[in-house]
Amino acid sequence: MTETTTINHQLNHRTIRSFKQKKLTQEQLKLLEEVVNQTPTSMFMQQRSVLHLTDPVKCSKVQKISGQPYVGASGDLFIFIVDLYRNQQIRQEAGLDDGRLHSTDIFLQGVEDTVLAVQNFVTAAESMKLGTVILGSINNDPAKLIQVLQLPRLTFPILGVQVGVANQQPQLKPRLPLNLNFFENEYPTRQKNSDLLDYDKIVETYYDLRQANRRIDSFTNQVCSAKLGNKITQRDQLQRVLHAQGLCLK
Repeated sequence: MTETTTINHQLNHRTIRSFKQKKLTQEQLKLLEEVVNQTPTSMFMQQRSVLHLTDPVKCSKVQKISGQPYVGASGDLFIFIVDLYRNQQIRQEAGLDDGRLHSTDIFLQGVEDTVLAVQNFVTAAESMKLGTVILGSINNDPAKLIQVLQLPRLTFPILGVQVGVANQQPQLKPRLPLNLNFFENEYPTRQKNSDLLDYDKIVETYYDLRQANRRIDSFTNQVCSAKLGNKITQRDQLQRVLHAQGLCLK
């Protein structure tokens, strides 16, 4: 694949939420695994693992947690996990204590490893003409998810990815103008909603014209909506669940 082709795939990324009833081939699966395995890793600790969920019962339970009907329904479902457990076992077998494995610093390094792996996975999948959707919704009930996946302490599922042959062609969703999120040397703190008027109009047009779930909405309206408002959700368990997993204790 040429550099231009790869960049074109990245510039035209679309989230796919409908997949054909077709599983990955063993060749596709192997290639995606190898791409993830070559992802950059902090301090060469390789603190990430991936679960490929093929058990329909587990897929159904993850779907229920996410609240999204397309999760696990078609294509292939992968769960990307911050994994400090493996390195704990290596240290224990060598007669060492856990060292800094319970620190927030090491957990965040594991998060970096895992999120980078997700992006590499998605870029590779799209270069293979597959569709993807990154699933933050798997953590709508983090304690339940850990129970369903039967994960040991010192692990935490960060993101899911559904991948497969796309069964839709959604429009390209407009992102913020570059001048509003790329800066030189200093971060501009005097930003105003009026700076986003033109972008809001573009987003409103996108929602009005798109093929599915049409509505009148804007970017600033979404930021000011219940999405970021004060409300209690199962996601508020995150800190407690992290601590229960032996993570971010110091």
